[in-house]
Amino acid sequence: MQNSKILRAAIAVGFAIIVATIAPLQAAPLDPKDVVQPKMTPALNIGKLNYEAKCAKCHGRNTVGTNKGPTFLHRVYHPGHHGDAAFYRAAKSGARAHHWPFGNMPAVDGVTDEQIKSIILYVRAMQKANGLF
Repeated sequence: MQNSKILRAAIAVGFAIIVATIAPLQAAPLDPKDVVQPKMTPALNIGKLNYEAKCAKCHGRNTVGTNKGPTFLHRVYHPGHHGDAAFYRAAKSGARAHHWPFGNMPAVDGVTDEQIKSIILYVRAMQKANGLF
C-alpha cells in the first residue's frame, strides 16, 4: 500500500516536470517590439543583415520566432546548451526536430561560413541584451 502511494506520487511529480518543461517550449512567438536591442556595432549590423536575409523568414525579426521556427531568445538556445557549433551545423546541414513542434530544419541554402559567423555574433548579442546570459 505504501509503495503504491510512493509510486503514484513519483508518477505525478514526473508528469508535472514533463509538463513544466514542454509548456514553455510551445509558447507563441515573442513580439518584436518587446525585444531589447543590443548596442549595434558594424559587425553586429552585418550579422543582423545576414540574419534577416537567411534566418528571419522562419526565426522571426529580432530573433523572436514565427509559426515556422522558434525564437532564439529561449533558454534552449543558451550557449551552454546549443553552442555556436550547433548553430553552424544547423545552418550548413539542417537539424532534426528535437525541442520544438516545427519539424526538421533544412540546411540554409547558399549560406557561407562568414555569414554564419556573423549571424551567430548577432544572435548571441540579442540573447545577451535580453538576459539569456
